[in-house]
Amino acid sequence: MKKVLKIALAGVLILIVTAGVLMWMEFGPLLKGAMSCEKLDEGLYYMEYKGDDGFDELMNRGGFQSTDQLASYAMEFLSKGHYKPEMNTSKESFGCSALTATTPEGSILMGRNFDFPSAIGVVLHTMPDRGYESITTFNVEFYGFGKDYQPEGFKNQYMALAGLFVALDGINEKGLAIADLMAGDSIETHQRTNKPDLTTTAAIRYMLNKAANVGEALDLLRSIDLHSDVGFAHHYAMADASGRSVVVEYVDNEMVVTESPAVANHYLCEAKHNVGLLEGDDRYDRLCQRYDQMKGVMSKKQLTEAIEDVSQPQREGFLGTAWTMVMDLTHPSVTYYSRRHFDKPFRFELTKKGN
Repeated sequence: MKKVLKIALAGVLILIVTAGVLMWMEFGPLLKGAMSCEKLDEGLYYMEYKGDDGFDELMNRGGFQSTDQLASYAMEFLSKGHYKPEMNTSKESFGCSALTATTPEGSILMGRNFDFPSAIGVVLHTMPDRGYESITTFNVEFYGFGKDYQPEGFKNQYMALAGLFVALDGINEKGLAIADLMAGDSIETHQRTNKPDLTTTAAIRYMLNKAANVGEALDLLRSIDLHSDVGFAHHYAMADASGRSVVVEYVDNEMVVTESPAVANHYLCEAKHNVGLLEGDDRYDRLCQRYDQMKGVMSKKQLTEAIEDVSQPQREGFLGTAWTMVMDLTHPSVTYYSRRHFDKPFRFELTKKGN
């Protein structure tokens, strides 16, 4: 009898170990990513992920036309196909500003404010199996998570890995930086040809995965059908290590590229110039004035001060600055400041050498 029990227990132990190994093989990178989450400051968290990011499969399926569809795919990926929910994402406007400049030593810097009331930002450092290493940020409230789903506790930390498929801004190992900003009106972009579909924030992740510079990023945008998410018109601020800085906008579903070191929340292209410019909103002008005064040359401290100057205080009913980024495109790295706490910098480097 004892021998039979020992054999039975050994069999059960083997099954448990085998199940554990199989589960780790399937979910290991995701589990490690979820467990890497740490709180940096009020409203800002940091996570790391290394492995298959699911984006190649997303593109193989032809992408998706809506944030709800993309969110459903994200949940399917996180559950490895065991859970396929219907998602209802929130649609809220946000304000932003960005500025690109050259340091006296010749490095290229890009600063960016993300203005949103009480956003919960997640900094995601991604090292995908196929694609460039990147550091990006997203707001969990765009998935309808809200305060109850801030990434604290394993379940919510795991859910926050949905940021693998969306980004509001970020930089990759090649020094390409991209930020999403409201463009100035509520006219959505919906391109409908036979190309793969991506939403605004998913396209940022796609470009940072695959593009080494602004030119390659623009080519990728031309290769997809873009669809606005969160229900408004968007434009992109882009810059790379060569110093090229552009704003990408969409007019009548056609992409328009304008060379500019600065951008805020109104159109810059000739066809809709200044559409969306609100009375009293001088952020863009102030950034341009600072840029012109310095002839486009600023130290990191000076660029930080310039972007800090147009950041917005948090107050009820107002789009305060949730996070500020200062990105070094020549030596790819980024410094974050949460909720205008400019005395508390958080700096991260991209370390992967090539791909």
